Amino acid sequence: MHARTSIGARRVHSEKKGIRVLGIAESFKKSGKRSTLAGVVMRRDLIIDGMVFAGATLGGDDATDNIISMHRSLARDDINCILLDGLVISMYNIIDGGRVADKTGLPVVAITFEDSKGLADSIRHHFAAGWQSKLEQYERLGKRERITLRTGKNLFIRCWGLSQKRAVAVLDSFTLQGSVPEPIRVAKLAARSCSLML
Repeated sequence: MHARTSIGARRVHSEKKGIRVLGIAESFKKSGKRSTLAGVVMRRDLIIDGMVFAGATLGGDDATDNIISMHRSLARDDINCILLDGLVISMYNIIDGGRVADKTGLPVVAITFEDSKGLADSIRHHFAAGWQSKLEQYERLGKRERITLRTGKNLFIRCWGLSQKRAVAVLDSFTLQGSVPEPIRVAKLAARSCSLML
């Protein structure tokens, strides 16, 4: 797990009813040039009380800054944690989870649903030029940790600003069934609906 747990220590209390997370997911078409990012603010009682949208360039380097801007545009101080649906999105637009945590002042948990051997070979293949920079960004993400939710399903997570134990408690608080936390599930639906209208 990544260091610097002081952010989450004061902000994330998963047992409290008023805890809010910002779940962010995307939707895109391979034939397009940009993906749609959707952010959903959800309370622990699963009430949605905020939404925000942005975009990211397919294969670009703007996802991190755009996610930081999404949080900033909400202009809220009651969000306790950011949940990301992966860190390698939009055809290898790589999110720097540590930078998101630093700039927002919030703990960040990034989830993926399947184990893999890594994306190094795919990155080299996808980017004929400039793949070294992309590979460095990817390698800086560090290793994922396998965790088991109270539903019995496994996830793979990276987190910044909070411990693995606290990250699991947050995910358990927002996962009704299966392996997909509700803020991520709703953000995926919102992103997909928005992208269909573009």
